[in-house]
Amino acid sequence: MLKLLSYNIRYGGVGREQALARTIEDCKPDVVVFQEATHPHVIEKLAQAAGMKTWASTPAHSVGFMTRLDVAHHEWHRPPPCRRAYLELVLAGSELRIFGVHLSAVHSNWTEQRRARELEAMLRSIERHQNGFHVLAGDFNTLAPDEKLDIRRLPFHLRLLAIAMGGTIRWQTIRLMIEAHYIDGYRKLHPTDEGHTFPTWNPHVRIDYVFVPGTDATRLRSCQVVNGRNAALASDHFPLLAEIEA
Repeated sequence: MLKLLSYNIRYGGVGREQALARTIEDCKPDVVVFQEATHPHVIEKLAQAAGMKTWASTPAHSVGFMTRLDVAHHEWHRPPPCRRAYLELVLAGSELRIFGVHLSAVHSNWTEQRRARELEAMLRSIERHQNGFHVLAGDFNTLAPDEKLDIRRLPFHLRLLAIAMGGTIRWQTIRLMIEAHYIDGYRKLHPTDEGHTFPTWNPHVRIDYVFVPGTDATRLRSCQVVNGRNAALASDHFPLLAEIEA
């Protein structure tokens, strides 16, 4: 059983290393996929604190990782029109392939269309792996089609932008994942729970996800939002912890 943590650490995590390390230690993951991991010295420090043998981070890319397991291969891919590269991580001695994702931000119809284009490009890029077991995890910056955004709870400038772009946002990105026969791990295991991951001081949206192919849905054993006190201090996102039969 592999424990995978997906975690947006906000602005590289600088100055919050201790709270981040405590949050990660509480979870005892085998693999951590980070978003906004743009300060390698922070990831190195977190890896040392957690006893992780391998890590990778670069200022050029948002997505990084650390793991206590041996790694056969890792690589960043940035197919156009993606603004951020996604991470491909292959663990040694396992068929499991992990893809770390961080799609474009801001809630509006225009940016939702951009996220949909990014996701379509990413899915085409990883298509050669879709017949094998793999996981997509990260900050998708979007809501599932059946979930609601209360625009009144957005910061004022983002509220104005959302209203200017049509008010009611037509969520497309997660629908594309479902149409591509992926399972929204948290929603499958928690059909009635809110599962809000953002922001930690006033959580009201679920924008962090773990997806597995529908044919392998039973291999996802658990998926939880980590929302303890340390997590509330560490970042603006609560991380997601998944247990996967690898």
